[in-house]
Amino acid sequence: QVQLVESGGGLVQAGGSLRLSCAASGRTFSSYCEGWFRQAPGKEREFVAAISWSGISTSYTDSVKGRFTIFRDNAKNTMYLQMNSLKPEDTAVYYCAARPSGYGSIWIGPEEYDYWGQGTQVTVSS
Repeated sequence: QVQLVESGGGLVQAGGSLRLSCAASGRTFSSYCEGWFRQAPGKEREFVAAISWSGISTSYTDSVKGRFTIFRDNAKNTMYLQMNSLKPEDTAVYYCAARPSGYGSIWIGPEEYDYWGQGTQVTVSS
């Protein structure tokens, strides 16, 4: 079983930055894709970004392109989401997720992920 723990959320003013971390532990797979999702009150969980095991392949939802960067350090079993130029509409609970995958594969549907963290709150004030 894989355990995922997010950290780094908080309250920030619009235009500010936050860096989220997702630490994996337990029975980690030889290679796995990881992603970030978010869920705002009253809305469905939505895809934010994903990264392949190799780090070569990444994908972002349109609303965060140019502002968010996903990256990972496999030696530390940790994935990150650098969020810059934050907007009030970025306010949500952010979840990291993981699934076994090929070296360069990425997945963007929440139903395609097997393991989830507990979430971390990000609040952006205007």
